[in-house]
Amino acid sequence: MSLIEFTKNRWPWNYGLTDFLEREDFFNDDFFNLEKSSPAMNVKEHDDDFEIELASPGFDKKNFEISLKDHVLEVSAEKEKEETGKDNEYTRKEFNYCSFRRALQLPKTIDDSKDIKATYKNGILRLNLQKREDTKEKPKKKIEVI
Repeated sequence: MSLIEFTKNRWPWNYGLTDFLEREDFFNDDFFNLEKSSPAMNVKEHDDDFEIELASPGFDKKNFEISLKDHVLEVSAEKEKEETGKDNEYTRKEFNYCSFRRALQLPKTIDDSKDIKATYKNGILRLNLQKREDTKEKPKKKIEVI
């Protein structure tokens, strides 16, 4: 797995990249010191792409902002809800604000010239990032002896 959580304090090139990727605690929250408001994340690597899932229930599609710059993928969301009601001479006003931000340093195998496919369904934001053609694993080639 070569997606790297981006933090201001820890860049992978502060370490040997191979050492960094081989750490047992690579995706451990303690290692990255993630904020508690960060959504849980799953990363799947396929032959042709990476699939990232972020658990973010309660948001709408319009709440998300996804950007890619210098191989850093940033996903953020923000929502605000406000209710006002009047009941028996009492006025109540309730509000709720929720936001998060996650940033990932993408590997060089990602083709950043291709569009990132993003879908949101049942509280899960799914991102699909295509790999560069020259970095995809080639099928085993059988060589015939003549």
